[in-house]
Amino acid sequence: MKPTTLVTGAARGLGAAIARRLGTRGHHVIVNYRTGEAEAAETVRAIEAAGGSATSAGADVTDPAAVDELIGGILATHGRIDTVVAAANTAPPPFAALTDLSWADFAAKVTGELAGAFHITKRALVPMRAQGAGRIIYIGSTAADYAGEGRLAHGTAKSALATFARHIAAESARDGVSVLVVAPGAVRTPATAKVLTGERGALLARESVLGRMLEPDDVAAAVALAADPALGVATGTTLRVDGGWSVLVGGPAGRPA
Repeated sequence: MKPTTLVTGAARGLGAAIARRLGTRGHHVIVNYRTGEAEAAETVRAIEAAGGSATSAGADVTDPAAVDELIGGILATHGRIDTVVAAANTAPPPFAALTDLSWADFAAKVTGELAGAFHITKRALVPMRAQGAGRIIYIGSTAADYAGEGRLAHGTAKSALATFARHIAAESARDGVSVLVVAPGAVRTPATAKVLTGERGALLARESVLGRMLEPDDVAAAVALAADPALGVATGTTLRVDGGWSVLVGGPAGRPA
């Protein structure tokens, strides 16, 4: 029987790449979207064309009622939920220093990130605990560990997400549920295209062992490995996927990018 896997924010970009990769790895993927219904349908078609199975499901993961309906629908159809990948970009990160950042934009990023993780996790843990098994994977960021120009809101939100994940791991490990954060470095997606350009993009590429920026498929491959039940003992920790960037900048105390 195929594992039933929910990927939030899977209509486009990184979430879509993760959904496609898991679909080719034997998962039945529920492609969640908030506004991109047509793009989610295209992600489903791509998975099916590659021999996998998928369905789409619209829901705003920051809305608890919508999350209840989403998880309830999955359970009614499939009877279980094996894996959740929380990849929804619930609020665009405002790339600005404190002097140029409004409280509203800062708060929207931090609370949006945590609201999406909170509601999905709280609802999905109920069936996972009942079945005695489950895997929750949060998409974090190396910005949680490294200070960098314009990353104040994004880094704060992802740092809080990593802390949240550790606590969920501690609360759920004895119920058979494992938790992992996959933290990519700079990824070339439509959402980052406007900020990771020119010299900034070239710098990030130079400061990588690979000599290039990450693509969504790079991160999707890591998530597919993280979703393997054999890695269940790897819980409450973070898998950094940054193309070796942290090696060259010398770790968290090194020069920020």
